[in-house]
This record gives sequence, C-alpha cells and structure tokens, in this order.
Amino acid sequence: MARTKKEEIKVPSTMKEIKDTLWKSADKLRGSMDASQYKDVVLGLVFLKYVSDSFEERQKDIRAELEAQEYPEDVIQEDLADVDAYTSENVFWVASNARWEFLQKNSKGKEVEGKHKSIGKLIDEAMVQLMTDNESLLGTLPQIYGRDNIDQRRLGELVDLFSSTYFATTKEKKARDLLGEVYEYFLDKFAKAEGKRGGEFYTPQPVVRTLVEILEPTEGRVYDPCCGSGGMFMQAEKFLEATKRDRSAIAVYGQELNERTWRMAKMNLAIHAISAAGLGERWGDTFARDIHAGTQMDYILANPPFNIKDWIRNEEDTRWKYGVPPARNANFAWMQHIVSKLKPHGEAGVVMANGTMTSQSGGEGEIRKNMVEDDVVSCVIAMPGQLFRSVAIPVCVWFFAKDKTAGQSGSVDRRGEVLLIDARQLGHMIDRTERAFSDEDIQRIANTFRTWRGRASAEGEYEDVAGFCKSASIEEIREAGYALTPGRYVGMAEVEDDGEPIDEKIARLTLELTAALDESARLDAVVREQLERLK
Repeated sequence: MARTKKEEIKVPSTMKEIKDTLWKSADKLRGSMDASQYKDVVLGLVFLKYVSDSFEERQKDIRAELEAQEYPEDVIQEDLADVDAYTSENVFWVASNARWEFLQKNSKGKEVEGKHKSIGKLIDEAMVQLMTDNESLLGTLPQIYGRDNIDQRRLGELVDLFSSTYFATTKEKKARDLLGEVYEYFLDKFAKAEGKRGGEFYTPQPVVRTLVEILEPTEGRVYDPCCGSGGMFMQAEKFLEATKRDRSAIAVYGQELNERTWRMAKMNLAIHAISAAGLGERWGDTFARDIHAGTQMDYILANPPFNIKDWIRNEEDTRWKYGVPPARNANFAWMQHIVSKLKPHGEAGVVMANGTMTSQSGGEGEIRKNMVEDDVVSCVIAMPGQLFRSVAIPVCVWFFAKDKTAGQSGSVDRRGEVLLIDARQLGHMIDRTERAFSDEDIQRIANTFRTWRGRASAEGEYEDVAGFCKSASIEEIREAGYALTPGRYVGMAEVEDDGEPIDEKIARLTLELTAALDESARLDAVVREQLERLK
C-alpha cells in the first residue's frame, strides 16, 4: 500500500529538531533568488502557517463551547462563520482559500478552469485574501511565490513539510509562542547568512536581553525608532511573561526605514499577538518624518545603524537640544532623538559605536558634554567584541533617564552620577566569529544597575568593583574631558593574593622564562642541524 504524504515525512519530536528540520528544508529553496527574497519567501510561509493554525484552533474552541451548551449544528455553523468571534480573541480571519489545509491539498498545484495554477500562485492569492480580510495586515505580506525564479516543486515540498508540524497549544506553551520561536530562529539564521546586512534587521538576543533586563519595561509605551524586525518588542514581552505581568500592560511604538524589514516586524508582532498599529501605516525615515511626533515614551530600546554618513539633517530641528549633530555621522542624532522622546520619568537604552564615548569630531564632544552636564546620562556599558557576527568591533550601550531622583525608577538618588560598567571580559565564544552572554553575565550587568538605582528587583547593595564598575560623579567626568570610556574609571581588577611574596614571585618567573628561552634556543639549533642535513 502506498504511503501517505504525512507518513513519508518524519515529524521531528523536539523544538530544536523542528527548527533545524524546517531550516534545512527551507534552505533547499535558495539558489536562484537573492538572500533577501529568500528570507521573505520563508518567513511569509511561517506566518501563513501560524495564522491558519491559530484560526483552526479558535474554530475548535468555539465548537467545543457551543457543543457544551448543547446548541444545534446550524447555530454552531453560524457562529463559526462569525468574523468577530475570531478577531475579538486576536485571531485573524482566514478564508477557506487562505487556510493551510487548502494549500497542503494543492501543494502540487490546482487545475482551475482547465488551466494549471501553481502552488506559488495559490499562496500569493492566500496572502492577498488575508490582507483583504484583515485590515491590520494591509501592505504587509509578500506576494512573490508565483514568480518564475521560485522552484515550484521545492516550494510544494516545503508546504508539505510545514504541514507535518502543527503548532498547537500545549500545557507549556501557546501555538503563537511555538511558532514565534521558529520565526525568531529563522531571523537569527537569516541575519547570520546575510552577514553585515543581517545586522540591519536583527539584534542578537544577548544584547537585547541586557537592555530589557536593565530597563525592566513593566507598563506604558515601549518605543524603538529603528525597530528592525521587532526584536526589542519581543524581548520586552518575554520579560513581562517571565515576571508574571500582564502582557497588555505595554503598548509598542516603532518606525523602520526599510520596507522589507518593516513587513517582517509587522508579521513578527502579529505572530506574538501584539498590536502592530504603533508601527504606522508604512515604513519611513525617523529623521525625515517622525510618525510619533508629540508622543512621549516610557521606555526606549534601540540599536540604530552606526555611523550613518548620508542622513536627512535639519539644523533647525528642535530635537538637537544638546547641539547640531555632524552632517557625516548620525550617532548623536539618534541619541538626541531618543532623549527627546522620553517622558519626564522615562528611561532609554541604546546600542552605539564605541567612538561615541570619546569622539570630539564635528561637535560630538560638545554634545556629549552637554548631555552629561544636563544629567540625562545614567549609565554607559562597554561591551565585548564579536557580539554581532557581522561586526567584530566592540560596541557600547548608553542609558538615559530624565529623572535620577529617588522615587519611581529607584530608591537611590543618583543625580550628578553616571554608572560606568566595563563588561569587555564577559561572555563566551559560541563559534569562531560570535560571542554570547550567559544568563549569569546578563544578570551580573543588570543587577549592578538595579542595585545602583536601588530597585525593588535588586539583589544586594551597590558597590564599586575594581575593573568592572564605578559610580562616577559629573565632576570626575568633567576632569576626564567628558570621555565616558568605562575602562578609564573602573581601574584594574584586583588580583587575588596567592601568598607568594612579590620579590620571590619575580625571581621565580624570571628563572622559568630564562629556562624556557634556553630550551627554545636548543630546539632551534636542533631544527637548523636537521635542515642542513637535507641539503
């Protein structure tokens, strides 16, 4: 007896196996299309599978509720066709021709009025139908599946494989969480595959987690002026979930210049059941037109593109409170924009190029001085290199707060002080080119900030640690010429005393080094002698 389609495909058992299997299978599509289009194809399919599974699950819930109340079948069918019954539960309405079941059934194509319609054309029609039926998705979903450069046979095989993996709710996780994991896994893989360009839409999770754990966004507006694929928002939501807080307590606001990346962010938010209304009706340049002008934010998390040389600059812009940023570098434009968006008690964390801590060119030194003197800089962290696969150089993270008094943000008054943290020695290499933070690394950094501010979540009391952290006064920073490199403030780490007197240690190490040099010279002579014999 012939095996069924489902029997032919081995269904992975663990989440890691699911993600790896889907990635390897999706990778078969690559070849005739560029990396960015390939990314759109795969992530669009992941999204389509999610909305269909969520719709199907909501259908089952509706039926179960009505059957439990012994409603007749005609009433059940009427309620199953009620769009509001889905949208009221943050579930997209999915018409029959956009459901995964229909696409799976026709994964090899479909005969329509005597003509063959490819699976790619059917998927494109499904995308259009979804956007037509769900206003929040308008202009978001890709319609590229029927193009000539996409292998329709392999696309059909990918549909079959996705069909074997049902992202249903379990006791541990909801369907959206499972598929959200797959979506973020794919974003990470695509970012690594695209190298430097991958950094435009994806910030490594250890970096994002560090920002979130320090800011602890619990309620209010969370903003990212260059939101990429929405990673900052996802991590903020995970923080709420981990700390047993209401996910609806925050509202996300963002802006993204790149059209494709903006679409990815909209899909990412939809998968996580987060309203994407705060991302605007289309993509756009934050400097040219701030779509959230006049809206003040509680928390801002951002990883702007570094050292932009070609940006829209208006010298009269009211955002340049601390000085007009140089025409050939937007770093201090990003930071001033972010500070301008903060509420009176708002806080922000922004990833920046290391040069921002010391640069004097184009008036940047004066801008940094003015920010320090206005007491809006709360913390600067020097990060290790290779956290970004595409950028080997180390980066830093600036934190801003308009109010550092004891009160809403912490019980310790930190006016006139800046916390400097040197985290360059933290982390571990996960491969030849990329470094990551462990949970312990992230918590060490975050808890240092929390204790410094005197937050309820802090463990222990703050104290300066040689080689790692220092609470510097504005006077100390003034004396250092307003340079904010943590290394010049924290000093050297204390070396553990091993009990050996220093003069004896020097004498011992000198003897050991001399012996090693003598042995090296002896081996060099042996090698030379052997080489002479070969002549």
